Amino acid sequence: MGTKWNSTKYPGVRYREHPTRKHGIQKDKYFAIRYQKEGKRKEEGLGWASEGWSVKLAAITLSDLKKAHITGNGPTRLSEKRTLAKIDTANKLAADKQNQIDALTYSQFFDETYFPQSKANKSPGSWSREKQFNNLWISPVIGDKPLKGVSPIDLERIKSNMAKAELAPRTIHYCLATIRQVFNTAKILGLYSDDNPVSKVKKPKFDNRRLRFLSRDEAHLLLTELQKRSQQLYNMALLSLHCGLRAGEIFNLTWPDVDTERKIMMIRDPKGGKNRYAFMTTEVAQMLASMERGAASELVFKSRNGDKVKEISNAFSRAVINLKFNEGITDNRYFVTFHTLRHTYASWLVESGADLYAVKELLGHSTLAMTERYSHLSNGTLQKAVNTLDRSLTKSEAPIIITPSKGLESRHGKQKT
Repeated sequence: MGTKWNSTKYPGVRYREHPTRKHGIQKDKYFAIRYQKEGKRKEEGLGWASEGWSVKLAAITLSDLKKAHITGNGPTRLSEKRTLAKIDTANKLAADKQNQIDALTYSQFFDETYFPQSKANKSPGSWSREKQFNNLWISPVIGDKPLKGVSPIDLERIKSNMAKAELAPRTIHYCLATIRQVFNTAKILGLYSDDNPVSKVKKPKFDNRRLRFLSRDEAHLLLTELQKRSQQLYNMALLSLHCGLRAGEIFNLTWPDVDTERKIMMIRDPKGGKNRYAFMTTEVAQMLASMERGAASELVFKSRNGDKVKEISNAFSRAVINLKFNEGITDNRYFVTFHTLRHTYASWLVESGADLYAVKELLGHSTLAMTERYSHLSNGTLQKAVNTLDRSLTKSEAPIIITPSKGLESRHGKQKT
């Protein structure tokens, strides 16, 4: 038996009753409207009384559609009206979301989004420094400003404040780098669409390249001191000193990447982004061979909890202090740090006559310009040229002498003026 439709006092409006469900004391009713459009009969369902529909509301809806058909203003079908309503709702939601984005302040984004990500993905030294920069220098200037309202002038104020506090150019550079990363993250998440304001700020100039490398004797003293304190720290230091590995590369090293028989290691996903081979000295190969080899993909060096090491132990700094390597030094470019071991590796290579391009590849530098800092250590460069000049000067004959009274004289006698 088909569905029974019931007419109403409003032409074009009818309803059917639900067989069991009630709305109040009456059976629930489903309303529909019928009308003519372009010579064809159209029928569209509206909804149930339990959803808020009534005979009168159905009649008003039908009247609006007929009026739109006559005037050409507005939807002429209920489906069109519903589509427009959905679009209108979506537009309102989008506008509300954009308003929220536009009102998002630097501090809100840093505290709620950026810093939790930084803390989860960076070393404690890195995220704590970013937090300190934000609290001391960044937030006081731009913390309450919406992201879209931060301008290069605001960042110049931060630079000026730090410079007045006599902070090093490198420190100011790190602070600006933190701000740059915050805006880059916001852009990736779709919360910021303009150019990064840091790109329009002139960076402070500095030369922060390490200027000190260890002598053979100093390196021996340091390794001996480290071995007294921690065998693992000693092993990591030996890797950096003899193979030029960065601390992060050592932390990421896994056993499948280590081949002690061929004396090579695969350095994956390094700072420069290009995988490379590192070559072991005999001492490094013996050191790694003596360690208990882990399973596939297992890290070579682990923290006390068995996790990935995230930073060099403070035992390294204590060893340097005990050896007084940094005593009396005020320029941090001459400080002995863990990175000094990698710098020493490169310096020793060049001093031994290694080609700069070979050193570049061994270090994993992206450009030769990064390696050219070691060129002054190379045999046969500028120093050799000056030595050649020096030897030629010592072998030269008597110089020409000019005397006011006798004119130009030389060993060959007088010259007429």
